[in-house]
Amino acid sequence: MRLITLTSRSKTIFSTFNSTRTFTSTLCQKPNPSTQFSFSVIFRSKSVSKYSQTVSLLRRNPGFALSKCISSFATNTVDWTDSYSEIGGVVNLSDELEGLEEEDESNETSKTPIPVRAFFFSTSVDLRTLVERNKQNFITPSSRMTNYVVLRFGDLKPEPNGVGANLSGSDCCYMVVFQYGSIVLFNVRDHEVDGYLKIVERHASGLLPEMRKDEYEVREKPTLNTWMQGGLDYIMLQYLNTDGIRTIGSVLGQSIALDYYVRQVDGMVAEFTDINRGMEKTGTFTMERKKLFQLVGKANSNLADVILKLGLFERSDIAWKDAKYAQIWEYLRDEFELTQRFASLDFKLKFVEHNIRFLQEILQNRKSDFLEWLIIILIGAEILLSVYDIAHKSSITSL
Repeated sequence: MRLITLTSRSKTIFSTFNSTRTFTSTLCQKPNPSTQFSFSVIFRSKSVSKYSQTVSLLRRNPGFALSKCISSFATNTVDWTDSYSEIGGVVNLSDELEGLEEEDESNETSKTPIPVRAFFFSTSVDLRTLVERNKQNFITPSSRMTNYVVLRFGDLKPEPNGVGANLSGSDCCYMVVFQYGSIVLFNVRDHEVDGYLKIVERHASGLLPEMRKDEYEVREKPTLNTWMQGGLDYIMLQYLNTDGIRTIGSVLGQSIALDYYVRQVDGMVAEFTDINRGMEKTGTFTMERKKLFQLVGKANSNLADVILKLGLFERSDIAWKDAKYAQIWEYLRDEFELTQRFASLDFKLKFVEHNIRFLQEILQNRKSDFLEWLIIILIGAEILLSVYDIAHKSSITSL
């Protein structure tokens, strides 16, 4: 409880409020023989924002001086007194109150942030066998999406108001596993990450030589004026529940997988760049037809995986049903620039496709030239045989 007391010889005005900490500040005018009277006011408020009333009053009456005693119900107690200032005997109470207001706001956001980690280490996960081995941790889906599952481990601490799942500071964690190979972990400590990844690794195929990783953060603030608020590498929500975990996990899973496919296409672009530079110097290239066909298959499979497996253009069912989660979904897609990154990927694939078509034409021309020369050689050989046969018959006739 916060209490601000201005003491007077005449009367005291009271009102009531509640808070987590109590302090009493006694304000009086600096002794002045010419002063006819002094007065006191006690301000109490139910929210930090009401401190502005006290601040505005004191700014209109700069002649106050302050002696302050702050007491707390916590284990640590601090008692102190400010002396009068030389100019008007004033201690700037408005600045003190503004500082306390900021302190209260920071206390409201003192919940431990929820770490979110996204991984991509395989191209496919057998979700059916994964669920069969972890039935006790499986959470029944709330939508028709079948390309991912949500597993919960540990005990969940419910919110006192029963609104949402309180993951901050609890032993409960969530794992969202996608069929295309992404894994998103919520509230998992660093030293426990490998253990959870091994649970999925047993059911994964197409393991990658290098695992991709990304980190994010979710913060819960029940007193947030809006449903959500974005920040630098974090998102702040009034509360985080299972639907929020699904929504956030779907975007992070797509983002980390898209990063892998972008790097794959970047490798093909670099390879074709080297070929073009070699052609610039020598006027020819030495790529085999089989290698070119392999690049064609790789480019097409990457594009198909991004569109079909990742479902990059499919809207989340949860986002369709509830505008709150649609707001999270749209914000995170914009934050991770999924649309722009896919546009960049598509542009690079068009560059690869153009080079493939160009090289195919060159190889086709080479094959045509070879066949033409082969036909010419065969015709020449036939002519020589005909000439030899005619000469041979002439020699026999002359004999």
